Amino acid sequence: MKRTCLALLLIPMLLVAAPVQYTAVPDWLELPAARPQLGNMHGDIAVSAAGEVYVSVMDPKAALQVYDSEGRWRRNIPNAPSDFHGFVIKTQADGEFIYGPRLGGQTILKLTLAGEKVLEIPASAIPDEFKNKDKDGKPFVRLTGMDIAPNGDWYVTDGYSTSYVHRFDKSGKHLKSFGGKKAPYNFTTLHKIAVDTRFDPPRIICCDREAMRVVHLSTEGEFLGVVAKDLLAPAAITVQGDFALVGEIKGNVSVIDKAGRVVAKLGLNTEKSEVGTNATPPAKWRPGIVTAPHGVAFNAAGDVFVAEYSSVGRVHRFNRK
Repeated sequence: MKRTCLALLLIPMLLVAAPVQYTAVPDWLELPAARPQLGNMHGDIAVSAAGEVYVSVMDPKAALQVYDSEGRWRRNIPNAPSDFHGFVIKTQADGEFIYGPRLGGQTILKLTLAGEKVLEIPASAIPDEFKNKDKDGKPFVRLTGMDIAPNGDWYVTDGYSTSYVHRFDKSGKHLKSFGGKKAPYNFTTLHKIAVDTRFDPPRIICCDREAMRVVHLSTEGEFLGVVAKDLLAPAAITVQGDFALVGEIKGNVSVIDKAGRVVAKLGLNTEKSEVGTNATPPAKWRPGIVTAPHGVAFNAAGDVFVAEYSSVGRVHRFNRK
């Protein structure tokens, strides 16, 4: 695909509290030759320490694609699953790794950046008491997101089933499960989560999508309170520095400070027919305006990347000023 524009497009942002400003970068992603579309996206996005951007799509031949910091396609990760609904890239003492739950495969993977499997946690590692059952009485999970704590523990959410969070140690041993749809949590769809390192000790920050809120849990599972509410169905979240970045599937991306105040809104879409769906056609796309954010990421400079829920595939970039 030909690169059509490298210029930055200034997008008006709705700002409150200490404002943070961004500019949208239109047409920044360059697809490989003979690939007219990014791919059917119901996944996520992450940035490596080297600044490369990893994007997951539901295409077995190109399930995890890698682009350089300028948006040029570099490679596909071999053997990556096509159902990485949520994944993260984390640097550990023994290297940098991809961690992600498989939505259909019901397993949780740790891969090298080259795609080599380091660890796989099966669904059977989660006690059946924290699962739903299908029509035949068989327990199942529908894992949607995860993050890694500073001590190496894994936190994985079963967002499309029970809205429980499952905690594992770095060896893959199940430690505990917490959350769910009953009090005090009352979760609806606990879609994606992140470890909130802005606090000491760290917390878990969670997207309770249909409740339109973001909440905090302790790493032991205690409900700590609501961080932000009345959002446009928060579906994805990540934390860097002073800010949490929230992708809202009904047409917005919010930057939230440590006090829970929205300091920037990116790509706000007020056309209700275009948001919260993967069917909005490219003919209706507008530069810097989102339709259904489903994955979000920062790079080291604080620039923002947004992966859409889209049958065609679309990734936005907003550079921090």
